[in-house]
Amino acid sequence: MSARIFLWSFILSIVALVVAFFYGGWSGLALCLILGILEVSLSFDNAVVNATVLERMSEFWQKIFLTVGIVIAVFGMRLVFPLLIVEFTAGLNPVEAFRLAMEKGDPEVPGTYGYLLNEAHPQIAAFGGMFLLMLFLNYIFEEREITWLSWLERPLARIGKLDQLSVVIAGVLLVVFAETMAPNPEAVLISGVLGIITYIAVNGLGTLFEGSGADEDAIEGAAAGADGAPKKSGNGQLVKAVGKAGFFLFLYLEVLDASFSFDGVIGAFAITSDPILIALGLGVIGALFVRSLTIYLVRKGTLSEYVFLEHGAHWAIGALAVILLISIGVHVNEIITGLVGVAFIGAAFISSIVRNRNLRAQGVEPEHIHA
Repeated sequence: MSARIFLWSFILSIVALVVAFFYGGWSGLALCLILGILEVSLSFDNAVVNATVLERMSEFWQKIFLTVGIVIAVFGMRLVFPLLIVEFTAGLNPVEAFRLAMEKGDPEVPGTYGYLLNEAHPQIAAFGGMFLLMLFLNYIFEEREITWLSWLERPLARIGKLDQLSVVIAGVLLVVFAETMAPNPEAVLISGVLGIITYIAVNGLGTLFEGSGADEDAIEGAAAGADGAPKKSGNGQLVKAVGKAGFFLFLYLEVLDASFSFDGVIGAFAITSDPILIALGLGVIGALFVRSLTIYLVRKGTLSEYVFLEHGAHWAIGALAVILLISIGVHVNEIITGLVGVAFIGAAFISSIVRNRNLRAQGVEPEHIHA
């Protein structure tokens, strides 16, 4: 089963490397491979968080995530999105933007594709940072039966009962970073506010259809909120979101993936400014393996067995959100971003193993413990 989950990722990655070789020779192949590894290393936390949402979706919507979703990830976020940013910031038409991208100019030289994209980084970082920060804050401000960093998570859950606290904190941080670090505070404020609005809108769309006449159990699965605890049906099975509820969870996942991919797309220009190699490395290799890892976590029930992984992933999201906001005014090396995420995930995984070992020593299987 595990081999089948990753089979197409390996096949298409080999195809991508072959295309990169014919496109750019051995140099192109090496750059494509490096970009793929970069994307996977930056996205462990993305896969874990995606899995917490995907496990509540029906098999149909899981397949949509792996098919339509990967097309959006590869061509939308890794190829079309950077072009749109350059079009908007430089006032170019699509043909001119694509021509500029294919010139492969030095990103340090004004007027080149990479330079224009880097110039737009503060606005991109503000949008992605605010979206991810809202996700993190709503998670840690919610009371949970199982806590990882209990000394910190339980007090935060108590103060989280204050209505709209996450919006207030996110808004204050946005103003502080925009006014102290942004070269263009107004543009950064607008982008950050759009990030907050996007999170609230997409995260809340599932609840909109709670009474729409669809299967009530399925709707309740989405009504928990994309970052809320999964709901159970009467027989204890995880409720699966279908229909419109499933669609909006899928939409949420795509926006979440986009927010995670911002740092990878921008960071890729430190390696190469070639949009074709970026699409092949980040998109085909990186995004495919992240999606396969997400499916693996769902099918194997990894999140149920290693219960602190979800906590670690959300703390990694909080760290990534802060890093994105800091990067509005200061460059942060992508290696730091990747290591922070891996550190949180690794610590949570080890904590889960210790917890399971202690429970088994008491004669209890971990998956049967809910607190």
